[in-house]
Amino acid sequence: MIDLTREGEVFVLTMNAGENRWNTTFTRAFAEALDEVEASEGPAALVTRSSSEKFYSNGLDLDWRMSKEADHPGGDRDVFADEFMKLMARLITLGLPSVAAINGHAFGAGFMCALCHDVRIMREDRGFACANEIELGMVIPKPELALFRHKLPMNVFFETVQLARRWTGPDALNAGIVQQTASLDALHDAAMARAAELARLGANRKAYKGMKESIYGEHAAINEPHGAAHMLRHLDQYH
Repeated sequence: MIDLTREGEVFVLTMNAGENRWNTTFTRAFAEALDEVEASEGPAALVTRSSSEKFYSNGLDLDWRMSKEADHPGGDRDVFADEFMKLMARLITLGLPSVAAINGHAFGAGFMCALCHDVRIMREDRGFACANEIELGMVIPKPELALFRHKLPMNVFFETVQLARRWTGPDALNAGIVQQTASLDALHDAAMARAAELARLGANRKAYKGMKESIYGEHAAINEPHGAAHMLRHLDQYH
């Protein structure tokens, strides 16, 4: 479901559950991998990717969410929202640089995950990044809106959350959603190279994480009264 390897100073987290849809089991596996990353010391960076050529992450596991199976392998439905939001808060404030190698579709929760990284590199020829909740008749929770607003220019934010625009790699680059595009064959190497360049910043985890808390956390410098990470951690306060 989640594989974690290390190449030099770069951790590589590979999602290998097909469409990599988010449920409680997947969330906990991702969190467990982050435990290992955060337990390391010294210069380091993280790359996340998918073993699928078509999907980075295709969003919420809707089949699991709608299933009546008490023992569904997706896990406890009641705790998902809180655990997933806290995981995104943890990722956005990770104490070392993070790079998302978006090799295919990144929809809904998958798009959220990509946005929680410091750098995004997207496949240039196929795949969309999209917040498609409105197409599914869902209202995006305020903490998620705060995340999108922090990460996207205002016009791009509106097209993303209200008009459910599907961003191709080149369009996402022009809009400032991603910082780079690459062919599928070159994507992993591009992500690894960028992560290796940034790994030195992970030597001081306290400072790196502290800066992110100043941007995204409680009483955040660019948001009033609180930032996206604080809101994601406290979903129960925002309905």
